[in-house]
Amino acid sequence: MTKKLLSAGLGLGLLAASAAGFAQEAATAAAAAAPVAEAAAEAVPTLSAGDTAWMLTSTMLVILMVIPGLALFYGGLVRSKNMLSVLAQVFVIFSLITVLWAIYGYSLAFGGEGKFFAGFDKLFLMGITPDTLSSMLKTIPEYVFVAFQSTFAAITVALIVGAFAERIKFAAVIVFSVLWFTFSYIPMAHMVWGGGLLGADGALDFAGGTVVHINAAVAGLVGAYMLGKRIGFGKEALPPHSLTLTMVGASLLWVGWFGFNAGSAGAANGIAGLAFINTILATGAAAISWIVAEALLRGKASMLGAASGAVAGLVTITPAAGFVGPMGSIVMGIIAGPLCFWGVSGLKHMLKVDDVCDVFGVHGVGGILGAILTGVFCAKGLGGIEPEGYNMAHQLWVQVESVLVTIVWSGVVSYVAYKIADLTVGLRVSEESERQGLDITSHGEVAYTR
Repeated sequence: MTKKLLSAGLGLGLLAASAAGFAQEAATAAAAAAPVAEAAAEAVPTLSAGDTAWMLTSTMLVILMVIPGLALFYGGLVRSKNMLSVLAQVFVIFSLITVLWAIYGYSLAFGGEGKFFAGFDKLFLMGITPDTLSSMLKTIPEYVFVAFQSTFAAITVALIVGAFAERIKFAAVIVFSVLWFTFSYIPMAHMVWGGGLLGADGALDFAGGTVVHINAAVAGLVGAYMLGKRIGFGKEALPPHSLTLTMVGASLLWVGWFGFNAGSAGAANGIAGLAFINTILATGAAAISWIVAEALLRGKASMLGAASGAVAGLVTITPAAGFVGPMGSIVMGIIAGPLCFWGVSGLKHMLKVDDVCDVFGVHGVGGILGAILTGVFCAKGLGGIEPEGYNMAHQLWVQVESVLVTIVWSGVVSYVAYKIADLTVGLRVSEESERQGLDITSHGEVAYTR
């Protein structure tokens, strides 16, 4: 009897031990599966009302940057007889490019995989409905992402206007804009943001240092050379007609840039907050450092200098906005002010170019500076947010490589696009039209009545 009880007890013990073992294995398996399940849950696109509201707001802010911000900034810098021509060019470019973006631009930039272009799957926005969520941002409707990105495309093309203002045919602006948008902006956007060549290589460009600013600045520089200098350039004064409007335009640019930079976080989150404060700090630091340099070299600090310095800071922080810390953004702004001041003075004279609104001096120099310094100040030790596997020397090379690719790509496409425009409709207005002013000769109206 005792032996039977001992055997039964031993059996029950073994059974209990086996059950405990199975339970432990099951718990271990469940624990191991939990992160996988969580990751799968996170990967499922889920609409966020907060993210959607912020991205809609950001899109409107970027529109404010273009019309009226950029239009007034450039318009104030030209002579009064050409004010409306600049406003018309910016306004019409914005209208044109947003339509082309919906027809084929979005599909070629974000509608598939490829090194230079995406694909044709989303031509005419096919397959997108109000219920479709963005495959890139996951928490907002795809229509909102399309709209947000359309404003980036439009402002990039519009930025070029400032370089060739006061002497180009309106028809040439349209022809050039369509060609350049198609063969320079779209592939650059895909290469950096759409999973193309540069993005796959690890290039960091949070909101458009290469895609927007360097891309547009090179196109402007090529255009300024190909159209030649304005009549009287270097021989007579060609002053801005309204620095008041330029200051208003710069202020609207600064306000709108919060949508540009903080909106590029793609969500209402901490990265958006980081980009937001960096957009304040870098801009303020650059405005101050510009006028300090101006005062030291020229004896006076000008309103135009403060406004230009602010834009220089905005341009410089754009590629870095979500990657660097606040103190890093201040340092970048401090460097940007004097360097871009040299860009619109010393460098401009060295290049012997008539870049009316200093597109290359500010957007080109600032964009190159920002793209390169992003690779430095994203370091965790400098307060930044390092990408996985970060190595400063390697990241610097990747940033320089992306700058060089952008310069070459935009330069070649721009030259060809201007040539085609010249052969089809002609680039430059007649000498008589230029002297009379483009407002009346190109558009049949004047900005101001006396």
